[in-house]
Amino acid sequence: MYAAAGALATTTERGTWVAPANRVTWTPPGFDHSHRFYGRTDARLVVIPAELCDALVAHPSVFAVSPLLREALLALTDRREVRPGAHERLRAVVIDELTAAPEQSLHLPEPRDDRLRAVTDLLHADPGRTTTLTGLGRAVGASDRTLSRLFHTELGMSFHRWRTILRIHHALVHLTNGRSVTDTATECGWSNPSGFIEAFTEVVGQTPGRYRAGLRDDAR
Repeated sequence: MYAAAGALATTTERGTWVAPANRVTWTPPGFDHSHRFYGRTDARLVVIPAELCDALVAHPSVFAVSPLLREALLALTDRREVRPGAHERLRAVVIDELTAAPEQSLHLPEPRDDRLRAVTDLLHADPGRTTTLTGLGRAVGASDRTLSRLFHTELGMSFHRWRTILRIHHALVHLTNGRSVTDTATECGWSNPSGFIEAFTEVVGQTPGRYRAGLRDDAR
């Protein structure tokens, strides 16, 4: 699934992946999943036959979109097949590009442990919440040491990293819906725009200002 404009989120039992317009989501066979779209979205869906899926990773992911991959996806979903086999050849280009593209997963895994899920539910409800892990632990009846261990063992990342990615997910939605960089930073829990810009750039690969500018270009 590729959002040529706007942004989309793909959710499976393993969590949620968000893809802005410079990325494409891949969901292998066997995963129940749903999509949610944000802003003025131009979504393109390409189905890969099961017998060709072994060339791609066996888990849901998000990949960077190269210029060639973007054009192949657009051509495959825009053009009527004029010559026999044209779509099959374009699809082969898409698979080749995906196998070579770096994974850039804006993946937010979800926990199974009830104590950890209680914490993540609080943060989902208010991503801008600045409560420390100790404070969140008090709210759910678990020590910060236990919760820190669970973040690493269940989710494969620190509490700080998980909360940052959650906030970036919400920031992408706010920016896609036309909010300013400053307002987005405040609503998502950053005390100043510079900290938000640094975190957003590290995770998404471009500044929030450049991301917003790209949305305006896509809308024209």
